[in-house]
Amino acid sequence: MSSINYDLKKIRGIAFDVDGVLSPSTIPLSPEGEPLRMVSIKDGYALQLAVKHGLQLAIISGGNTRAVQVRFSGLGVQDVCLGVAVKLPVFEQWMAKYGFKPDEVAFVGDDIPDLPVMRAAGLSVAPADAAPELKAEATYISPCRGGYGVGRDLLEQVMKAQGLWLDDLHAFGW
Repeated sequence: MSSINYDLKKIRGIAFDVDGVLSPSTIPLSPEGEPLRMVSIKDGYALQLAVKHGLQLAIISGGNTRAVQVRFSGLGVQDVCLGVAVKLPVFEQWMAKYGFKPDEVAFVGDDIPDLPVMRAAGLSVAPADAAPELKAEATYISPCRGGYGVGRDLLEQVMKAQGLWLDDLHAFGW
């Protein structure tokens, strides 16, 4: 049984911010000033499994590093949009590309730039450590902090509701 108060069977697409969602909100810098990110292996497992089951995933992030592109493309995410200062138009283009209605999509964000997208998505999700303004707007607040399983929490609940979690051999490999 899901802890999300939403009909998860409707969800066909999920878009994620990166910093503060799929990576912790505190990130180290390389000696050259390049932001370095940690990611959750459990989030990665759920992302690649969701892709294999036909869910459309997107990354929409203000950050722009090759490592982020490589990580999420390597998990099968086709729409990795980086360096996005204003996210709503990119989110709307992604929805139009796949013919999604707002109630068929979820967005996971943690800070003020994510607020317009959260308002446009049928299901809005925030990590436990999101900005108060986002938590006030979120349909669901994950018990996980950003970078520590938010993606897995949401994707597992969506796939369970749709009968896709551990339903075939896709679940037992990468």
